[in-house]
Amino acid sequence: MISSNVAVLAATVSVNDDSLTVDLSDGRSITVPIAWFPRLAHGSQAERAKWRLIGKGSGIHWPDLDEDISVESLLAGRMSEESPESLQRWLDGRRSS
Repeated sequence: MISSNVAVLAATVSVNDDSLTVDLSDGRSITVPIAWFPRLAHGSQAERAKWRLIGKGSGIHWPDLDEDISVESLLAGRMSEESPESLQRWLDGRRSS
């Protein structure tokens, strides 16, 4: 395994109905299916567009969706590990708001 002290950070983010794309500080872009992150998939376009970098770009936060995704997870190919029960509670809370 090769290890590096150079951090790869998120620079910009875009989300559409099919995918999440993150442009990285080293010039790469990573695109993953939006289905990997159910809260993004269930969010409106306006909610998806309202994001901010956290940890100086080590992660992305969507305040309206209560979603946080790390660059490390994206690079490792890890999708959301939220349980179906937790997601359902979140969806039910959105319906009652």
